Amino acid sequence: MPQLLHGNPVRDVILEECRKRIGGLSRAPGLAVVLVGDDPASAVYVRGKVKACEDLGIYSEKLTPPASVTTGELLDLVDRLNQRPEVDGILVQMPLPPHVDTKRVLLAVKPEKDVDGFHPCNVGRLVTGRPGPQPCTPAGILRLLHHYQIPIAGRHAVVVGRSDIVGKPAAMLLLQEHATVTICHSRTPDLAAVCRQADLLVAAIGRPAMVTREYIKPGATVIDVGINRIDVRREAARIYGGSPDKMAAFDRNGSVLVGDVHPLDVAEQAGAYTPVPGGVGPLTIAMLMANTIAAAEKGLS
Repeated sequence: MPQLLHGNPVRDVILEECRKRIGGLSRAPGLAVVLVGDDPASAVYVRGKVKACEDLGIYSEKLTPPASVTTGELLDLVDRLNQRPEVDGILVQMPLPPHVDTKRVLLAVKPEKDVDGFHPCNVGRLVTGRPGPQPCTPAGILRLLHHYQIPIAGRHAVVVGRSDIVGKPAAMLLLQEHATVTICHSRTPDLAAVCRQADLLVAAIGRPAMVTREYIKPGATVIDVGINRIDVRREAARIYGGSPDKMAAFDRNGSVLVGDVHPLDVAEQAGAYTPVPGGVGPLTIAMLMANTIAAAEKGLS
């Protein structure tokens, strides 16, 4: 039987570390979250972040400009947050509306308050191995691998997806851990053959159950970053046709969550893998909390 790499035990360890660090500060860390418009998925993510702050005793502030906000108005808002000493971290929830210049807005956040690790200064620190905030999901993946004592050094890691948020930083962190890293994307020839070479496969492509058995080397460790809601029965049957229990659950709930990796195939092929939900997901917010505390520690030192 493959090993299931559950995220919740790792999250709990991280949050306990966070509580101890907060206890050593002269004031509570402060996190400001900017949520533009009323995108339902973004609202759910932000609620989770605000709740995590409340549970830990981090001061949190949610700012909700309308979807019609201009780039200039958002830049002014970020500038005001940059000037407030009680705000240690600033998070601008993605995605922003199409008319907003996302790169300008992210660049406006002070690097020392960039708890997402997206500012070019912090990307440079990551690439050159210097201390600084790291993107939360890739940092969580590394904590997960360390927690379960999954070997990294000397292994061939394949990262499917080249986003600035997950794919690229995950590849950099694995490289720093002495893995041999291949980054794949939509134009990679014979993608399945490349993935089959991986001792450690990270799927972050946003396509439900795309990574099937022919992508997975027997015994490999598979990290599934994707989370996709399926609400069409035919699509659910394509993925879970071999699992009457899952199809019955779909019929009861009207939807089912699935990652970027085929859930039945990975259970047969992998030596260890992250479930969806309950794998990588819980770690993203935990690492955001850790980044916010680190920003406060630096600012108060």
